[in-house]
Amino acid sequence: MNATKGGLVIFTANSNPSCMELGRRIAERLGVEMGKVQVYQEANRETRVQIQESVRGKDVFIIQTVSKDVNTVIMELLIMVYACRTSCARNIIGVIPYFPYSKQCKMRKRGSIVSKLLASMMCKAGLTHLITMDLHQKEIQGFFNIPVDNLRASPFLLQYIQEEIQDYRNAVIVAKSPASAKRAQSFAERLRLGIAVIHGEAQDAESDLVDGRHSPPTVKNVGAIHPSMEIPRLIPKEKPPITVVGDVGGRIAIIVDDIIDDVDSFLAAAETLKERGAYKIYVMATHGILSSDAPQLIEDSAIDEVVVTNTIPHEIQKLQCPKIKTVDISMILSEAIRRIHNGESMSYLFRNIGVDD
Repeated sequence: MNATKGGLVIFTANSNPSCMELGRRIAERLGVEMGKVQVYQEANRETRVQIQESVRGKDVFIIQTVSKDVNTVIMELLIMVYACRTSCARNIIGVIPYFPYSKQCKMRKRGSIVSKLLASMMCKAGLTHLITMDLHQKEIQGFFNIPVDNLRASPFLLQYIQEEIQDYRNAVIVAKSPASAKRAQSFAERLRLGIAVIHGEAQDAESDLVDGRHSPPTVKNVGAIHPSMEIPRLIPKEKPPITVVGDVGGRIAIIVDDIIDDVDSFLAAAETLKERGAYKIYVMATHGILSSDAPQLIEDSAIDEVVVTNTIPHEIQKLQCPKIKTVDISMILSEAIRRIHNGESMSYLFRNIGVDD
């Protein structure tokens, strides 16, 4: 497949060399060369994009992975999309394996739904299609008014379990909280394994006041409310002591989630599983953000191995912690690009995926 003659152009919007590796892998699988583009920052920190080849009437795929400077990454993407739009590209498809700000997809108190804002900005800039992977909440797709293909990394993680974890038949899939039980159930049913759920851990920010129904002030102005209109107050939640629902004694425990960033909850889960008799503990997630001192905490913890995909570059974290392993997902992204460019059905990439997956 030729990038010029076939009307297909692949750009990487990220100016960070470590973030361009995924783009190179995808281009190699498609048999095309990377498009010529310059992305850099001026002395005043403004982002500048210079496209150095014609994209008129072509399908442009912009691959953008998220580095630590997430806001710069977003501006690079938006400016490049707009540059392709003003250069008369036929279609502009964003390939964003990890969608930034995906955790800010619900109203909390007087905050904002940043995912919706970001989706609107991308559509306004000129994006005509989005390819992403394992959105934190599937409902984020509804924030866009363009087609969104939310691919899954679970086939690659399941393959890793079957091929790399010895005696995986003696494993149990673990959800570190009831919120991730659906994902754990999906893994367990596909591997024909048991499931365990950890319940009662300290409430984190993700589950704290997840919608806008707590937005009014909690302090009541008694004088402003008529006694006959007294509204009953909701009883506050109180989590029980940590318990593990399911048997993990003498088993391999595999904790599954979509994102691993702040590792405190994973470390607490690992300690609980060790106390309950699990002899080996794996953590598997699609997106390995692993910010701050996460690598060192993992290295010093009871976790034996952390397996993530290369949706986010984490080469530095791997140097800091040999327990971190990477699964390559460039194959499914390159196949999605090929199918969209050729006008083929995407259903093959979603086979055996149910509504709850």
